[in-house]
Amino acid sequence: MAKKFVLRGGRKGFRALGWETGAGCSGTCAIGGLRGSALVALGFRTRTTKDVDIVALMESGGELTSPDPLPEFLTKAAAQVARDLGLFDDWLNNGPSQGEGGLFQMGLPVGFPERLVARSYGPRLTVYFIGSLDQIYFKLYAAVDQGGDPTHVADLQSLTPTETELEAAARWTMTHDTSDGFKSVMQELLKEMGYGSVAKNI
Repeated sequence: MAKKFVLRGGRKGFRALGWETGAGCSGTCAIGGLRGSALVALGFRTRTTKDVDIVALMESGGELTSPDPLPEFLTKAAAQVARDLGLFDDWLNNGPSQGEGGLFQMGLPVGFPERLVARSYGPRLTVYFIGSLDQIYFKLYAAVDQGGDPTHVADLQSLTPTETELEAAARWTMTHDTSDGFKSVMQELLKEMGYGSVAKNI
């Protein structure tokens, strides 16, 4: 049975990965992405990114499953691509969804699978990038979690979120970190971004 992989991160190496994963797939491998690669691929942002972060695995029937651990054939394929193209050893990783506190383990936004945007990279590989709404959710979480990291903040601003979208994103992030400190940092960040009413509502 063919596997699909939901990822987030850099676009570089997808075509090469398609050839390498072909031997390990019983059909066409499908890979989805978010954060840097999706922002670039879908035209939301112009910048480079060094890695591809896997947030979930998707069965051929559409069911999402944990990417921890990654399938052996995928890690071997990624290692070969890294050697061939001179990428970082961990350019393909499941960092965001490792352990009990991972994004997948804590719960992805409702409707996440239906909002993926498909792009083909050769005959063996389809990449599903994360759409703008889920980008807002993940980018707000990353920006707050990393103390207002300027790259994540700039990515979030490039998506021009509405107040309604940001409030929904804020409430989702607080299901992943329920601490008062996290909420306080998020409220301050929202105020700095010009979303004071959202900060007040959460």
